[in-house]
Amino acid sequence: MASRTNQRVLLGCALLCAAALPYADSSRLRAAESQPQPAVAAANFPIASAARLAGDGKQTRFILDIDKAVTFRAVTLADPYRVVVDVPQVNFQLPAGTGAGGRGLVKAFRYGLVMPGGSRIVFDLTGPAKIAKSYVVEAANGQPARLVLELEEVDRAAFVQALAPENRPELRPTIAEAPPAATPATAAPDTAQQKADGRPVVVIDPGHGGIDNGTQSSGESEKNLVLAFGLALRDRLEKAGKYRVVMTRDDDTFIPLNDRTKIARNLKAALFVSIHADALPRAEGDAQGATIYTLSDKASDAEAQRLADAENRADAIAGFNLAEEPTDVADILIDLTQRETRTFSNRFARLLMGEMKSTVRMHKHPLKSAGFRVLKAPDVPSVLVEIGYVSNKGDLEHLVSEGWRSKAVGSMAQAIDGFLTKRMATAGSSN
Repeated sequence: MASRTNQRVLLGCALLCAAALPYADSSRLRAAESQPQPAVAAANFPIASAARLAGDGKQTRFILDIDKAVTFRAVTLADPYRVVVDVPQVNFQLPAGTGAGGRGLVKAFRYGLVMPGGSRIVFDLTGPAKIAKSYVVEAANGQPARLVLELEEVDRAAFVQALAPENRPELRPTIAEAPPAATPATAAPDTAQQKADGRPVVVIDPGHGGIDNGTQSSGESEKNLVLAFGLALRDRLEKAGKYRVVMTRDDDTFIPLNDRTKIARNLKAALFVSIHADALPRAEGDAQGATIYTLSDKASDAEAQRLADAENRADAIAGFNLAEEPTDVADILIDLTQRETRTFSNRFARLLMGEMKSTVRMHKHPLKSAGFRVLKAPDVPSVLVEIGYVSNKGDLEHLVSEGWRSKAVGSMAQAIDGFLTKRMATAGSSN
């Protein structure tokens, strides 16, 4: 048995309810420490081979061809107007670009894994609409099964009325503690073991995942690029043996923003590093190089604000309700703990810039700040690192290069070690 343990902090998703979906018992996700759980073969999952839209601005039909019938649940969400369809995990083998263009009441749609055992399709609507019909047609006579969704235009009042409180789904997963029952060897160690470990915890957060691809260019998705980088950084840090390294995700799964910060807080992490790769809209020209962001109430510039706005929409992209900030965070923002944490975050950002600039091309303004939700843990020093621009040809070549990744990971690991070594020494001298 490998010595690594898999420590994914458990997440629940109430939308995937037992009455509708056979995989409701899998509605908890764990933040990964080292080796992940073995994946179920993709061949065991239903295969979706085609998807299409038909109709106009009054009535629109969506059809998904799938090799076998599945159970599902479809709901509407407001602000922005969306329809969310949850199904058991599906192997989406759809042509590239499927969902990018809309028709009728649908501006665009996206699909993917939203949790182990569960997939999701999210439709962005042009305005308020209702689900007039939704059903599955069994496979027969050589034809695939079909999941059909029929939408009809309604006014805002009718849309709001349809979202009665008793029918409104709870789409905000929450961190849950692991049950005290016996667990396999790959499960998280108990609290006593964690305390006995004594090593500082470093949380690595590859952005996006699952249904949320992040930025895309030339067939490359941000979610895959940053996951590869995050796993390489984890391996480099673990090899040194000085730190416990926890991943918010180690596979193609979506994790809500607030839950990413909860993972770090629950583990009393010494450092939280969120990994992303930016893209600049063509109308705004070109940009290149790595950028390091810290939390601030006011963005350092317009580009930082644009990026924060985009990253903060991740939950909406994945079909989750946009929740208010947790009250414990809101209440502590003016506390000295928060101020001290920001000081340490800024200190690490400067150290990281110093290490990275010797091996990695940096943005012309490499240190920036904005109101990133994922950086708002009040007691965990946190940074968000944009390792490059997928919209820049040169940066993209670096991002897909193992050689470049190894150099960049090495400089980042050096910065993490320098920062935490000094912090531990300072903490030790004050005791």
